[in-house]
Amino acid sequence: MALITSFLQESGYRVIAASDAKEALEKIAQYKPDVVVTDVVMPGMSGFELCRSLKKNPETEKLPIVVCTSKNQELDRLWAMKQGADAYVTKPFSREDLVRALKSVMV
Repeated sequence: MALITSFLQESGYRVIAASDAKEALEKIAQYKPDVVVTDVVMPGMSGFELCRSLKKNPETEKLPIVVCTSKNQELDRLWAMKQGADAYVTKPFSREDLVRALKSVMV
């Protein structure tokens, strides 16, 4: 999470970090972000579950989601998209990769 936060801050984005999906849901409700960046593997609730939760909620269904993960198989990417992800970035990734993914979903 520290690397993603650093990359985004260096690129001029304001970052609100969460340590798990439950905290992310609380912060999303509070701060109304423009985009969500999540990993797949998190304590308590996976990034896929977070995607589904956000896309099922009328208040967040249009919120763009970027999944950053070490899962680099095509099936993983397709599954993430089916769960509601709008972009998928595999680790290791560069700052440019992450920013490109953000820009692609923030229309």
